[in-house]
Amino acid sequence: MTTVPRRSPDPDDRKRDPERTKARIVEAAVAEFGAKGFAATRVSAIAERAGVNKQLISYYFGGKEGLFKEITGRWLRHADVLREGPLAEVVRRFALSTATHRDWARLLVWTNVTEDDSPPDQGETEHFRAQVEDVRRRQAEGEIPADLDPAAFLLAMTAAASATIFMPQMARRITGRDPASPEFTEHYAEQLARLIGHLG
Repeated sequence: MTTVPRRSPDPDDRKRDPERTKARIVEAAVAEFGAKGFAATRVSAIAERAGVNKQLISYYFGGKEGLFKEITGRWLRHADVLREGPLAEVVRRFALSTATHRDWARLLVWTNVTEDDSPPDQGETEHFRAQVEDVRRRQAEGEIPADLDPAAFLLAMTAAASATIFMPQMARRITGRDPASPEFTEHYAEQLARLIGHLG
């Protein structure tokens, strides 16, 4: 397998703030991946959306897969923060995050629709195993009924928190409301929190 050497950015690009440039690339990539999935997204489209030379994507991230890995890492770190505190609040935060991070949420959907649409595991398996252990800890502390399987419970809560993104038509038909509206997202997040509260 031949590796393509990374090119240095153009002199004009060097003069820009690297962190700001990288942030623009990441933001553009999240939007592109969220709209099209990993496989269909083109580096040139990300670069055009970010307003940068596409060589910078290779220079800063090592290409499309490296950029995807960076995005995944950022999301996992963000998710770690969201899961602090009482479980009802954790689920409420995750449901609300679908409104404030819609492109991230759509990207999550794309990577789960087909296994062919994302690169190899970027650390997600380890992340979710840690979440299963967190659920198990919460069971031991009496926050969740002991007769629930921690892995099945985590899968159900993850799906529930993401429902407005991957089932918008069903959400609209069931509730008669716009699942993308902030008002509905807030209402739905609160209802999920109440559901978790009843389990305790």
